[in-house]
Amino acid sequence: MLSNKLRKQIQQLKLKKYRKQSGLFVAEGEKVVHDLLAAQFTAHTLLATKSYLDIETTQISKEQMRSITHFSNASSLLGVFQIPSSKKSPPTSFHLVLDQIKDPGNLGTLIRLCDWYGLADLVCSPDSVDAYNPKVVQASMGSIARVHVHNIPLENHLNSLKGHIYFAQMQGQSVYEAQLRPTTGALVLGSESHGISPTLNTITHQGLTIPKQNQDEMGVDSLNVAVSGAILLHEFFRFYAIQK
Repeated sequence: MLSNKLRKQIQQLKLKKYRKQSGLFVAEGEKVVHDLLAAQFTAHTLLATKSYLDIETTQISKEQMRSITHFSNASSLLGVFQIPSSKKSPPTSFHLVLDQIKDPGNLGTLIRLCDWYGLADLVCSPDSVDAYNPKVVQASMGSIARVHVHNIPLENHLNSLKGHIYFAQMQGQSVYEAQLRPTTGALVLGSESHGISPTLNTITHQGLTIPKQNQDEMGVDSLNVAVSGAILLHEFFRFYAIQK
């Protein structure tokens, strides 16, 4: 049975302040929920419109599920999970750093990319979109279960790192010509609108760019940050594989 109290709580978890107050977040969809359970996330509530052999759920109607979904189309499975503690230390091995990423879809995709390339940690500036925003969780396609997201001040973190720090910049060196080392250090991507914060420019770094092939002045002038991240990470690990 779906109580009015639980319905209200799930609807409130769309907002960051309620996620922060309660320490809970919502995940929707069979793959995402099963991945979180497999990663031993603590489930507060599991609601479903059909029965599952491997998990115990509270059965509700499709109409009730439509009344609590955070999306235009309801899934057959919705879970309310506990947000894991952030006691884990920031990474020292090679990782992705995101500065002021605001779009939930982009962050979710970048989390998924980290999972694909075996990067267990992702560092975000405190003013980036919340990793447990429902749209981020959905876009990660379950990768949020395997990638630990750290929200910490970037300047101190980057200054403490050993190894090479790379900034994705329009005026950087071509990524196809650079010597890339995805073993220590970090790759930093900036916001969709403004790039990397000027306050981080004092940090020793190497600028990287993805050369534009279409020189038409009327052509596209930039790439989506998640697309840029995918291309750059591909080049890092391709170059590393060649050098092994």
